Amino acid sequence: MPGLHLDPRLPAVEDCVTREVVERWAADRPRKVFAWFGPGREWTYAETAKICRRAGNGFAAQGVKQGEHVLSWLPNGPDAVRVWFGLNYLGAVYVPLNTAYRGKLLEHTIRISDARLIVVHADLAPRLAEIDRGKIDTAIVIGGPAPSIPGIRFLGPEALDPGNEALPTLERPIAPWDTQSIIFTSGTTGPSKAVLSSYAQIHAMCRGSFYFADENDRAMVNLPMFHVGGTAVLSSTLIPGGSIAMVDSFDTNSFWRQVRESGTTTLCLLGVMTGFLLRQPPRADDKDHPLRHVSAVPFTEEVVEFGKRFGVDWYTLFNMTEVSGPLRTEKNPTTPGTCGKPRPGVDCRLVDENDCEVPDGTIGELILRTDMPWGMNHGYYGNPEATVKAWRNGWFHTGDAFKK
Repeated sequence: MPGLHLDPRLPAVEDCVTREVVERWAADRPRKVFAWFGPGREWTYAETAKICRRAGNGFAAQGVKQGEHVLSWLPNGPDAVRVWFGLNYLGAVYVPLNTAYRGKLLEHTIRISDARLIVVHADLAPRLAEIDRGKIDTAIVIGGPAPSIPGIRFLGPEALDPGNEALPTLERPIAPWDTQSIIFTSGTTGPSKAVLSSYAQIHAMCRGSFYFADENDRAMVNLPMFHVGGTAVLSSTLIPGGSIAMVDSFDTNSFWRQVRESGTTTLCLLGVMTGFLLRQPPRADDKDHPLRHVSAVPFTEEVVEFGKRFGVDWYTLFNMTEVSGPLRTEKNPTTPGTCGKPRPGVDCRLVDENDCEVPDGTIGELILRTDMPWGMNHGYYGNPEATVKAWRNGWFHTGDAFKK
């Protein structure tokens, strides 16, 4: 990109910036299906680019600027994708909200986001009346009629589809270090923190965690789009020019039907998902499906059993919203509890409460750094104290206990 100096360790703009990646594949493989949303509901790459351009221009018509934070409060589906990509087409920041949020937790995340515009599903919109909405003054409602809430200007879904398929105008080129998204932590140790993630970090996460996925893969996205498990799985096949199958959520009874109908070849099994699937009665067609490999977290004996029963390869890893797939295994590990080894470009240490390294065989906190600029989060938005604490001594402190 003219005038933009890139460190050679950074990914190229066309490999990591959402707008450039989609446009690249739309030009290179326009008829290839990028997204499957159900039987007969597909987007080719060419269609995806047009949908994203229209959404980007719709946001621009509402005054959204490059770098601005915009909230997306939607279930999995086509609208969640077009809102995310449409914002990134403008260089704006995608800020998804957990669809279970309400009350004080919802109020906290909206306030800390600094967003003035929210795209919200009609079933969730009434919850906005119950809280202090911070700077929110405009809501685009999808999936039903808008409620009447004083102080909010409500728009319908047509606001995201003005029909203008020209590339949205940018104030400046989008760079790999620009903020792509803000995803909130789960809040298990206190109020949810707003993780700032660059395009470069997301690229490193996907190529680090899902390094086995390529352009021939179709990744099932059944984890929510407000969670890094959903966004990273989607990006892991977008980046190499593969495709996704997006479903509402994980459901044991419909899982294998969805895999077969969608042509899914890869996915992430998180937590109890593996066990739930293993508890289904054995069938003669257990290995008759397109699934080729899975990433399973955490790694237990059940994962090995799953791989052998269903005829798929398995991998595992350690990841969190703030990092970029720093630990991973090779194909088909067998040691329960493993998270793998550091991938290339990642330094890891296990330390005590004073950041002094602990002896091998001793439990310590995992701290990380990468050799690539912008290779991990660049802070917690609106929370400088937590940022300083997490990044003390030049290492990111995961807060997780490990032993090697």
